Amino acid sequence: MPGARLGRRALLAGAVGCSARSSRAAAADAVTIGVLTDETGPYADSGGPGSIRAAEMAVADFGASVLGRPIRVVHADHQNKPDVAATIARRWYDRDGVDAIVDLPVTAIGLAVQQVARERGRTVMITAAATADFTGKFCCPTSTHWADDTHALTAGTARAVIEGGGTSWFFITVDHAFGRALQDATTAVVEQAGGRVLGAARHPIGETDFSALLLQAQYSGAKVVGFASVGGDLINAIKQAHEFGLTGRTGQILATFLTYITDIHALGLPVAQGLTFAESFYWDQNDAARAWSRRFFADRGAMPTKNHALIYTSTLHFLKGMRAAGSADPLAVNRAMKTLPVAYFGRPASIRSDGRVLFDLTLWRVKAPAESFFPWDYLAPVRVIPQAEAFSPVNAALCGGA
Repeated sequence: MPGARLGRRALLAGAVGCSARSSRAAAADAVTIGVLTDETGPYADSGGPGSIRAAEMAVADFGASVLGRPIRVVHADHQNKPDVAATIARRWYDRDGVDAIVDLPVTAIGLAVQQVARERGRTVMITAAATADFTGKFCCPTSTHWADDTHALTAGTARAVIEGGGTSWFFITVDHAFGRALQDATTAVVEQAGGRVLGAARHPIGETDFSALLLQAQYSGAKVVGFASVGGDLINAIKQAHEFGLTGRTGQILATFLTYITDIHALGLPVAQGLTFAESFYWDQNDAARAWSRRFFADRGAMPTKNHALIYTSTLHFLKGMRAAGSADPLAVNRAMKTLPVAYFGRPASIRSDGRVLFDLTLWRVKAPAESFFPWDYLAPVRVIPQAEAFSPVNAALCGGA
């Protein structure tokens, strides 16, 4: 299970993820990658111990040293609290010699750490939090956004659902910046296509009882119930929607956006079948993805999420940028990162001037049980979403020189 090794790691890492080796002397000598993730909460399966392992794999595959210095990985549990995440980031950058921070599930966490990185002029690579604002009004010369952002997540899914007749929507939305941004982005797509939004209901992170929200969705008469939630919240909401008979008795369509392979595994194909969503990585998409994913599975006992794949990719790319720059200077490294092609498991990718990582996405459909022939055989491709369709253009006024 993804959390099986958590106890020992957490004890070693402590509240701020710094082991005894995180001394000033060690930090001064080593190039340090800090994985700031949710190790114990609702996003631990999509991030957590798997995120740490993905970074460690990247370091090992790079060769464990750069510019004549060893590379180490430290990690911390931000407890899904922006103030905790910001405190860890300041401590890592100021005291512990961390050169780059990666992962950062939850938009508020990502924004808090991105602000610290901006103030310190240090590198942050956001692979989990999804708001497009990271490369919009909050763009930063030493920040890169690797996650499929809110625009990309809605561009394919909402259009596909609308084209299939889903012209009226009701949203069940997690009540934080990511959920609101996702709902707003989807609403724009729905209304541009001539559809209507009939209502919305919000829930806090960690909600366990969605019955009242699902009844609102049921009584709204909407053809589509859009779940602008993620992780454990999304899993609980979809399970309870299935129990309420939203897809069977009322015939409503369930639409999800930020959906991880671990969510499908937790739900099971009888419940998840038919869900359609956009994603930039699936473990079985090609030979390169399969080869790496099987290595990951051998250690973790679960296939990697796209967050794990992006942590591996971004960590490797950061080290390549440092090597190409011939320097550990954050500005020089990030400039080099933007000139180098990104190796993303056979999917061509690059980094734009504002820090947005560009690649094509695929619209996937969850298979019915009869279509799945081996463990973790969960997704079937529907169509490719080109990067020009998936991502908003650069805002040159805000980020032209980033």
